[in-house]
Amino acid sequence: MTTLKNGAKPGNQSPSHASPARTAPPVLLRGRGNIHTSIAEAIGKSIVQGKFPPGTILPNEAKWAADFKVSRSAVREAIKILMAKNLIVSRPKIGSRVENKERWSLLDHDVLSWYALSPDRAGFLKSLQQFRHIIEPEAAALAAQYRTEAQMDEITSACHDMATAPTLSDRTKADVRFHLAVLKASNNDLLVPMGVIIDSALDNLFVFITREANDLHFAQDLHNNIERNIRLRKVQGARMAVRRLLEHSDDFIRRHLPKKQRDVNRASR
Repeated sequence: MTTLKNGAKPGNQSPSHASPARTAPPVLLRGRGNIHTSIAEAIGKSIVQGKFPPGTILPNEAKWAADFKVSRSAVREAIKILMAKNLIVSRPKIGSRVENKERWSLLDHDVLSWYALSPDRAGFLKSLQQFRHIIEPEAAALAAQYRTEAQMDEITSACHDMATAPTLSDRTKADVRFHLAVLKASNNDLLVPMGVIIDSALDNLFVFITREANDLHFAQDLHNNIERNIRLRKVQGARMAVRRLLEHSDDFIRRHLPKKQRDVNRASR
């Protein structure tokens, strides 16, 4: 973590006293859209994954341009992107400072996908599961009430593709499709965008929990039960079926999360 001259952590001092970050520059992945988007991704990942903690004064445009071998105007556009995501704030004569985590736009698609890859896997999984417990059971209940035949076909298709997927990667993609289809079938204008927002987070979660053959069979039965209750328009049945699936995921995470991360999670309570 970057420290100040007096040894304090940057988050404990005013921005004007924070020293510029001194760490290896982020890796720039070229060929993934325009250059300023790639720069924003490289810096954004470094912020969200803890390389530049909140309160850190980031290098100036000239330093970034030299590190990335790009123009200063490209860096300037990247900084604007990160400011729009509330990851950084820029002040005259101070420069760009990493915002406090509470201000980050964690429901931004990019920020959430970067956060999913952070070293604090335990914290991410806990937050995501809590979010799912709040949203998904009621979305399924609404889907049982209001889904159309076309929406039901998509839920059934995704469920079938999960069961017949030849690889874990294919199963994960079908799993994400299934949950997004249920959210869409709720036909609630506020819930539907949530699926688009969290799809990358779900993908990272399912990669973690999709591991064991015996568990896959049981998990498939749980998904089949959700599909069945929505198809039969059983509102309470759909709600409870999703709750059982989420409880199963919670249990899997507790059993398979590395002990070190469980200890860190416990200590933070």
